This record gives sequence, C-alpha cells and structure tokens, in this order.
Amino acid sequence: MPEKRYLVTPGPTPVPPEVLAATAAPMIHHRSPDFRGTLERVTERLQRVFRTENDIVHLTSAGTGAMESVFQNLCSPGDPVLVVSHGFFGERFAAQAEVYGCKLTHLRYGWGESPSPDEVGAQLDEIEGVKIVFLTHSDTSTGVVSDIQGIAERISGSDALVVVDAISSLAAVPLETDAWGLDVVITSSHKALMSPPGLAFVSVSEAAFQASRSATSPRYYFDWERARATQEKGENPFSPAISLFLGVDVALGMILEEGLEAAFERHVRLGRAARAGVKAMGLELFSPDEDRSAVVTAIKMPEGIDGGSIVLSMRERSGVTIIGGQGELRGKIVRFGHIGYIDVFDVTTALAALELAMVGAGADIERSAAVTAALEAYAEPVSV
Repeated sequence: MPEKRYLVTPGPTPVPPEVLAATAAPMIHHRSPDFRGTLERVTERLQRVFRTENDIVHLTSAGTGAMESVFQNLCSPGDPVLVVSHGFFGERFAAQAEVYGCKLTHLRYGWGESPSPDEVGAQLDEIEGVKIVFLTHSDTSTGVVSDIQGIAERISGSDALVVVDAISSLAAVPLETDAWGLDVVITSSHKALMSPPGLAFVSVSEAAFQASRSATSPRYYFDWERARATQEKGENPFSPAISLFLGVDVALGMILEEGLEAAFERHVRLGRAARAGVKAMGLELFSPDEDRSAVVTAIKMPEGIDGGSIVLSMRERSGVTIIGGQGELRGKIVRFGHIGYIDVFDVTTALAALELAMVGAGADIERSAAVTAALEAYAEPVSV
C-alpha cells in the first residue's frame, strides 16, 4: 500500500479534512457579496482568538511578511527599538530592524533561555526614547514560550509600543492581546490555526495606527491604513488568497467550537506527553520542561549523533516528518511540534519513530518506554 505520512512539525501543521475541502471549493470573486461575508466572519473570529477589540489587518503573505509590515508601518530610520531574542525568530526581528535603519538595542538571550521580565524592563529603562519593544512569544527554534504577560506588566507605563510575534503561539497557549496591553500581535495561518500557509494576520491597536501616520518608512502592499480602510468596506485592497480565506474560516470555527481554554489544556497535555516520552527514552530535553512549553519539544542529540540524519531516517523509515535545529543548533537538536490538528497518537507515533531512528543510529536509549510514558502523562488532569 502507499506509504502513510505523518507531519509533526511546528509549521506547516496538519490541516483538517474540512479545511482542505473548503480550500477546494469553486472560486468566488474577492469583491463579491460571497467573499465579503467570509471576510467579515474571519475578522470577527480572529478578534475572539486574539482576544482583542482591535482591528485585524489581513495580509496575503507568510508570517515574516507580517513581521516586516511592523517596520514599514511603525518605524522611521533612526528610531530606537529594543529587540528581545531567545532564538532564531527573535534574531529575525533584529535583522529586519537593521534593514530598516532603526537604532537597534538587541537584548540577546542564549538559545533555550527564557527572557526575564525584570531584565527586559531594566534594559528598557536604560535606553532613551525607545519607540518599540519587539518580543517573541513562542520561538519554535528552541521550544521556549516566553512570559509575555510578565514582560508586558514590567514595561507597562513606558511610551514604547509592544509588538509580539505570536505566529506559532496564537490558539495554542494563552495570549491576551487587550488585557496584557499588547499593541501589535502577529500570527499566520499555518501554525495552530490549522490552515495551509499563505495568510498572515496583524492585530493593531489604535495607538499603533496613530504611530503609523508619522512613520516614514516606505510601504505600499503592507500598508495597514490602506488595508483597514478597504476592509471596512468588506474588501481587501489587493487580490487576496481567496481559497485560503475559505479554509481559515472553517478552521477558526473549529477552534472556537472546541473553545480556547479547552485548546490550551489540550496543548499542555500534548506537551507533557512529548516531554515524558523523550525523558523515558533516556534523551535530554533542550526546550524547557514546563507546561508553558506546549508548542514545540526540542531534544538534544547524544554525542556523535547528527540531528539532521535522525530527521531523514524518521522520514524515510517511518514516514514521520519532524525538523532539526536551526542556526547554531543545526545538527545538535531535533524538534517536533504539537499544535493545531494534532492528538496524542500523533505524538506517540513521532516518539516511536524517533526511538527507531535513534536505535538505528547506535544511540543507547531505553526501548519501549516512551509511548507508555507519553500516554500516562497525557491522561493526567491539568490543574486550573
């Protein structure tokens, strides 16, 4: 029979059949009443998932396009900005800040470390006139989910806008845009939103819209004001990815039907299952061993074993796709995601395939323990 494939990565993530079916529906025109209804419904549902009353800007792009749109809309050359990074994607914010000529202060943590709210606040206090603080909620390169609420509370009262990359965290772990005072929050379709890649969404506060009016960086396709004005008429300023919108509409309905709190609890349990299985195997975690680390589990490779070869072996032998390390962690770790359309049996399948690949690479690990440990951990209730 044809080989069965399992996608267990933090993005793209598996897409439910109902969502795939929606993306295959007959094409409609993006300035028709049919699409206006979809656009309005997607916006309202996104506001519930972002937990915000702010406007949501829709972009036909990957999440990196949404990240870049922040610099285009909020920055002028020479603006002081603070980027807090703890992995590959925080470094991307810093790289974009330099491209757009910002005066960058980069608070760089070691990959795998969690930012301290007090240290972020102290750094901000030392810099005069910071316009924006850039934070990464979940950095999938390390598995770290940072304490955005604590950081936002510590820097509350400053004049700086707070921008959060929630590309992989939104709908997977708690994030309260309005209650935590976050000015800009970005996400994309192919993570916990359970949809194909190609759409990004930006929650923009009124303070951020006001700041955009005085920013001088050039913008056109990613112009937030243009997008907001057109969306108020029930349209997009440019031709959107219509089929993807139809799919995201269905996916958001599924997420809200489950309930965000239930989704958060499910992701906590999946993270526990993954970590328990890894530890039962005798491997060492790279990502933090805590409930907040519910997006990605990162695993250190034993001495002499290359993570890239393990990823390839799992795909070829078991049909299971995970991912290796990025940047300075290439070859040193492997990672699998457990967000979106994932259940505990996807996690146990990934653990079993990892076990086979590690044995094949000559690793000294505990056999036949990971799956049982994962199932037992998943069954434990989550205390509220």
